[in-house]
Amino acid sequence: MGLETASYISQLVATNPLATDPLSQGDDHLRLIKSVLQTQFSGLSGTTAVTSSGAELNILDGVTATSTELNYLDITTLGTSEASKVVTADANGDVTIADGAYDFDIASHDGTNGLLLGGTLVTATATELNLIDGYTGTTTELNYNDVTTLGTVQTSKTVTADASGIVNHADYRIDRPVIKDYAETVYAGGNTATAKTLDETNGNVQTWTMTGNCTFTMPSGSGLQPGTSMTLILTQDGTGSRTGAFTGVKWAGGSAPTLTTTATTGIDIITFYTFNGGASPVWYGFLSGAAMA
Repeated sequence: MGLETASYISQLVATNPLATDPLSQGDDHLRLIKSVLQTQFSGLSGTTAVTSSGAELNILDGVTATSTELNYLDITTLGTSEASKVVTADANGDVTIADGAYDFDIASHDGTNGLLLGGTLVTATATELNLIDGYTGTTTELNYNDVTTLGTVQTSKTVTADASGIVNHADYRIDRPVIKDYAETVYAGGNTATAKTLDETNGNVQTWTMTGNCTFTMPSGSGLQPGTSMTLILTQDGTGSRTGAFTGVKWAGGSAPTLTTTATTGIDIITFYTFNGGASPVWYGFLSGAAMA
């Protein structure tokens, strides 16, 4: 008799029923087919028809995901993130991370791999990016810090100090400062010999040892600012009686001072001012102190 026992389609024998089987056995074959179909497709219930084509059903061939994992695709709106769902893009290719408690964590962001903007790798760390958290200025204002040289003043830039704490104002004006406990740089010029060209950029207070009858050439040039002052502290060497001459200076009373002649301890202080500066300055000089002891 060609009537098999089966619960699933794979157990049905394709050659049954046999041609020699009695017709009375036909109902047994029909009941077996119904039983196998109901067992094999036990998940189909109610009156809903399966409309998927064979090609559509075959998409599942090889899928190893569970129903829960397949439901990750069950999203509300394309392009908007949801908890425990896949991230998708909308019709414009846009991806929106929904506002709220959602994080977008790029675990590989290490300066070599990670977030790219317009194809360019963002090398800043989260800590560095967070520096602008709370910043309320504009891009223009942020660029005030884009200075060429630390410690050198530029127009429309932040005033900075260099590694030594020096601020070079590069001849730019400072208005209405209130200065307390300040000092001027004292430049130790060394020996004068018989000729010396003075440079105010070395310092506005300068010390020199008179080692010869010296002609001093006063500063000049485009960098010399109106209102510049200089103070010279001149000390006689061990020989003494050294004289000093100064080019282009108008003296109080119309006469240049005579330096103290005492060897070693002869110290004179002379102060100069120019009110026009520049390449052809007029210097005014007077003796601040003679034979200082």
